Amino acid sequence: MNTELSSRKRRIVEALAVVMVMMSFLGVPALSQPKGPLQLHGQIELPAHIGPGGFDHADIHPATGRIFVAHTANDSLDVIDGANDRFLHSIPNLKGVAGALVTPEANLVFTSNRGENTVGIFPFNDEGALVKVPVGASPNGLAHDPKRNLLLVAHGGNPATVIIVDAAKRTALSTITVPGRTRWAVFDPQQEMFFVNISDPPVIVGIKSNQPGEIARTYKVPAAGPHGLALDSKTRRLFCACDAKKLIVLSADTGEVQRTLELSGGPDVLFLNAARRHLYAAVGDPGVIDVFEVDALELIQTVPTEKGANTIAFDAARNKIYAFQPRTHSAAVFLDRE
Repeated sequence: MNTELSSRKRRIVEALAVVMVMMSFLGVPALSQPKGPLQLHGQIELPAHIGPGGFDHADIHPATGRIFVAHTANDSLDVIDGANDRFLHSIPNLKGVAGALVTPEANLVFTSNRGENTVGIFPFNDEGALVKVPVGASPNGLAHDPKRNLLLVAHGGNPATVIIVDAAKRTALSTITVPGRTRWAVFDPQQEMFFVNISDPPVIVGIKSNQPGEIARTYKVPAAGPHGLALDSKTRRLFCACDAKKLIVLSADTGEVQRTLELSGGPDVLFLNAARRHLYAAVGDPGVIDVFEVDALELIQTVPTEKGANTIAFDAARNKIYAFQPRTHSAAVFLDRE
């Protein structure tokens, strides 16, 4: 009985996502949408999938709103004009591309190419200058220290390692063994610390960017499968989204667990809207974005997307959120109106 009800709920959520997109194009006012800060704004058609899989991590160049999303199924990086919400082109020959990261300080774009064990590095305004740097097995998570121009690459393969790359010289500097398979990573400029999620055992490890050859911190996470990770510099909190459908809130400075919140399902990507104090969590099953108020630490909205939409991107300059939808190879565009 419970399984049947859960199945019905999933079908309802998926149907609502389609209805919301149709309302947007028909000009139905936002008041008819579910109450909350996120309101559906439109949809961008993206290239059809060539192979199995869908989309993975994405990031945005803040000055221009240009979006770079890993289109894993096509071994390419799709480029979107976020200012006008239209697809531009794809950057090909990035086998198994899983991650995308933009660093505005160095004006660079990074890709983690899981199918060929490389990271791609190119200037934002010169895609043709892309250079591939060999790294370890199945690169995935990426984080960048703009002060030292160092890129941390977290590997998903065996052995369990992360590698530090000199982004200016396009060379690998050091490799660090970690306790288990890595997920996403972030950089904390205040502590000059890379934080990396480890799936099993469930921990977050900290690596100082001025001492990149060793693990400086290990924070225990009280839920299975740490996956998405975000940092709130104002409150000095780490938000860790776990496969166990939990959002764990920890002190970035001590690792103390401050709160455990419920998620709608197994999550993937997290993004923080520091100005509006909202945290967005992409949940591929049933296909929603959970929106949290980060000062009150409470869930304030759950927005339907599409089943399998595990990844999102956030444009802080325009308060826009993009949910990448594999079934319709499209991006749903939301505005945060609060």
